[in-house]
Amino acid sequence: MNLPTRLATFLAAAALLAACATTPTPAPIPETAGRLPQLSTLNRLIGEAGLADTLRAAGPYTVFAPTDEAFKAVPEATMKQLASNKELLRSVLTYHVVPGKVAAAEVKNGNVKTVQGANVALARAGGFVTVEDAMVTQADVNATNGVVHVIDRVLLPPRR
Repeated sequence: MNLPTRLATFLAAAALLAACATTPTPAPIPETAGRLPQLSTLNRLIGEAGLADTLRAAGPYTVFAPTDEAFKAVPEATMKQLASNKELLRSVLTYHVVPGKVAAAEVKNGNVKTVQGANVALARAGGFVTVEDAMVTQADVNATNGVVHVIDRVLLPPRR
């Protein structure tokens, strides 16, 4: 093989390796969300609530994932209550999960039932998507068993 051919082969192989390195392998929702640094609080709480295996199941699921900043805005007393009551924590987290895979472009205005059992209001206007009073700030993070939409607020289910 002459030098130009070897160089072209080397560059093609390097480009292929670079593409593989920057394109994450599809993974279930907990691992997909775990790759987003702004979701570290949510990822920790999913583990504490014992929901990781549930969110690894076949699904599909749509997860509205609050950022670390969203959790910082929750009153300290509420966060302490969630930390001390695993069932309440599970209820709050599953209120952020909708059965089925709903891409941002597929959102229809109206209520949908969450895994927790209560309804949330979804709305789309142009490229903007909201769930209750939270704005989707990063949409359509695909997982092998659904999709994650990053939101700017923590949703609290209605009291029963």
